[in-house]
Parts: sequence; structure tokens; C-alpha cells
Amino acid sequence: MDDSKHQALDRYAPETALTRLIRIPVRIVVLVVVLPVRMVWDLLSAAWHAFDRVLLRPLGRGLARLADTLVLTPLAWLYANVLTPLGHGAAWLLGKVGQGVARLFTTLVVAPAVALWRYVLVPAARYGVVVPLVWLYGAVLTPVGRGAAWVFGKAWQGAAWFLGGIWQGIAWAFGLVWQGIAWIFGLLWRGIAAIGRGLWTVVTWLVTTLLVTPASWLYRHILAPVGREIAAAVEVAWRIAGYLSRAVGRGIAWLARHLIGVPVAWVHRTVGTPVGHFVRDALWAPARRAAEEAGRAARGALATARETVRQARRDAWRALAGGAVGARSGEPLGVPARTLGSTTTVPSAAQASETSLLGEKLVKQG
Repeated sequence: MDDSKHQALDRYAPETALTRLIRIPVRIVVLVVVLPVRMVWDLLSAAWHAFDRVLLRPLGRGLARLADTLVLTPLAWLYANVLTPLGHGAAWLLGKVGQGVARLFTTLVVAPAVALWRYVLVPAARYGVVVPLVWLYGAVLTPVGRGAAWVFGKAWQGAAWFLGGIWQGIAWAFGLVWQGIAWIFGLLWRGIAAIGRGLWTVVTWLVTTLLVTPASWLYRHILAPVGREIAAAVEVAWRIAGYLSRAVGRGIAWLARHLIGVPVAWVHRTVGTPVGHFVRDALWAPARRAAEEAGRAARGALATARETVRQARRDAWRALAGGAVGARSGEPLGVPARTLGSTTTVPSAAQASETSLLGEKLVKQG
């Protein structure tokens, strides 16, 4: 209680010459020490927030989505569609097996044991053991026990009277001796206690005078004001360092914006955007259209080649086997073959070319 009162009084104590003397130098030294620490702290805090916002949070969301897609969703599907039906089936099967085993155990073990206990062991124990013991207790043991108790009670009363007299005499003698010893030790103890109280009083006065009073004066008049000033200086220096750190940060941000951001934005707006539009309109769009046209042409060529191969396969089969070939699934029906220079269809003849008009004229002239 005394220390708390002194601390409360010291907190609101008026300023002294020592306080005013050390205030400004302590604040300057603390500001010089705290300013780099505060700037490093603000830099690390800003870097951590940027790292968390740019990398950690997207990475965490991506890992969460990946885990949900690759682990949680398959596990939930496996649990709902595989493990749960298997568990229900196993539980039903185990229930049926347990019911059968319980019924079998009841029929083979429990029912015979109950019948044996009820109809054999209980009657045998009742009429073979309990009834004879009850008769023996009531007719023989009870009278004998009462007589023995009367005899032992009388003997115990006599012995107790005799021993009680002897014990009272011994207790009276020891009581006198103990009173004398207690009186002597009481005198000795009171003397020792008086000497101890005197020594404790002397030691307490010496400790209070030589240690507690100087230490209290040193704490109250030197250490407490110095500690308060150092704490206040650290608080003020931390605030001032925060203001300076924020000002430096705003200055660096302003320089970065005007030296990097504004030129980059100007280059993007005046150079990158027109170049991108030119590349998109003059190079990328024609190249894409050419690629689409080439793709369509390639697909048409592949379709024509496939149809040519199918037609050649059918013509080869007609030439080798003769007769009409059954149309296969997914293949168009071929044009019936005809002889050269005639319109009559011949199953075994090879199909003439529809575009060889010059060849037909030469054959007719020959």
C-alpha cells in the first residue's frame, strides 16, 4: 500500500530541476535511436502487407480451391456413394449375424443355465444348506452366544474397574511432573521471545535506516523522474518517427509515381496502345483469317481425300470380286460404273471418269 501511494504521488509530482535538465537531451537521443527502428518497422509492415495481398492470399485461395477440387470433393463423393452404402450394408449384415448369434447363445447357454439355477441349484442350496444353518443358529449358537456374552461382560467390568484405578494414579503422578516441566519451559520460552523481539526491533531499525530510506529517496527523487522522462521521450520519439516515416514514404511514393508511373502510363497510352491496335488490326487479324481459311481448306482437302480413298476401295473390290458391293455404314453410295463410250451399266466394269471428255472424242474418232 505504501509503494502504491508513493507511485501515485510520484506520477503527479511537480517537475524538478533534474527533470527539466534531462528532458531535452534524453528526447533527442531517444529520437535518434528510435527513428531508424520506426522506419524499418514501417517498411517491413508495408512489405508484409503487400506480400500478403499479392501472393499469400491468392496462393491460399488457389490451394483451397485445389484441395477442394482434388481432395474434398472426391472424398465427399467417395463417402456418399461408396463408403456410406458399404457401411449400411455391413451394419445390416452384422446386425443380422449378431441377432442369430444372440439367439443361438440364448438357446444353447442362457436357457439351460437359468433352468439349472432355478430348478436345481436354488432348491439344493435352500433345503440342503440354508435351512439346517438357520436351525443350528437359532437352537444352538444363539443360547451359547448369550451365555458367553454374559460371562465375558462381567469379567470385563471387573478388569476395567481395576485397570481404571491404576490408570488414574499413574495419570495423576505424570500430571504433576508435566506441570513442573511446562512451567520451566514456559519461563525459558518467554525469555527467548523477549530477546528475539529486541533483536528484531534493532535489525528492523538498522535495515530501515541504512537501506530502505536511502533506496526510497533514490527511487523517488532520481530513478522515478528519469524513468518517466525516458518513457515519455520514447513515446514522443515513436510518434515523431511515425510522422517522419510516413512523410518519407509519401515522398518515395510521389517520386515513384512521377518518375516511373507517369512515364510508363504515358508510354502505354501514346506508344503501346497504338502499336497494339496496329498489330491487332494489321497483323493479328489477317493472320487469324488466313489461319482460318487454311484450316477450312485443309479440312476440305482431307474430306476429299477420304472420299477418294473410299471410292478407290469400292472400285478395287468391284474389280476383284465382281457384283455390287454393299454400302457400308457412313459411306455414300457410289455412282454406278459404265463402259467407255456407252451409258449401259456393267457391274464388273471400272467407272469411267466424268471429266475425260477429250479422251472420249479421241476413242470415237479411232
